[in-house]
Amino acid sequence: MTEPATITVPGRACGGCTLCCDLPDIDELDKPANTLCRHCVRDQGCLAYEARPRTCRSFYCSWMTDPQMAAEWEPAHSHMMVYRQGQQLTVLVDPRRPDVWRGERYLATLKRWAGEAEAMGGYVIVFVGDEVMKIAP
Repeated sequence: MTEPATITVPGRACGGCTLCCDLPDIDELDKPANTLCRHCVRDQGCLAYEARPRTCRSFYCSWMTDPQMAAEWEPAHSHMMVYRQGQQLTVLVDPRRPDVWRGERYLATLKRWAGEAEAMGGYVIVFVGDEVMKIAP
């Protein structure tokens, strides 16, 4: 069975970013949220890359797939990982930088995205550790 094709933005790469190996929970690996995957070396990457599960193979954050996302949202720089789940735009914040999303440049964009999402029946959710916030436009 082949994996679904995902188009990434030319010139963008994960590089040393490992937030997707740390912030989300990954059921296939029994990995809880905000815990580095046992197969990952922080800021380097996956030691089991060729054998990683489907969830990992098919996932790309929005910075990798959305050409409209500004460079400041690169996860390694912003300390946040953004992705879509249906009508929900999810923002996972690195708990080592819990207030980064409240910075003027990020919060203004989150509120704009919340307004755009709301107009289409969606919403923006920010997770910081165990804390969950819905962003109002």
